[in-house]
Amino acid sequence: MHLDTTTLAVVAFTLALAPATYADERASGPNGGQVKDAGKYHLELVVKENVLTVYVTAKDAKVATKGASGSATVLTGKNTASVKLEPSAENALAGSGKFDSAPDMKVVVSLTLPGQNPIQARFTPRAKAKAGK
Repeated sequence: MHLDTTTLAVVAFTLALAPATYADERASGPNGGQVKDAGKYHLELVVKENVLTVYVTAKDAKVATKGASGSATVLTGKNTASVKLEPSAENALAGSGKFDSAPDMKVVVSLTLPGQNPIQARFTPRAKAKAGK
């Protein structure tokens, strides 16, 4: 999918303003992915080839994703891809798309759980964890 330069600029600007760390951010979660806070939830992003899986927890308890919807915008270099996320397990949403899984990869995940306001988290899944994390 090809996005115009305005959309790409807005996404890049949003990523630039994202906080560098979160209070409860962990280097990796129980499924081996990067964990970010999103409101009262914790989202763990696992990237395997061209499949994205997002696990949802709250205070280390699984959050049911039945009826949830979501999307992910994948940015790699100058390329942008959009991935639709659908419930795939008890507490997970997944989707696949065409994107490069490169070290500079950034992923913006947006989810709406049933009866909840939308939540969003920004990931750098291929970045090396910083010292002390």
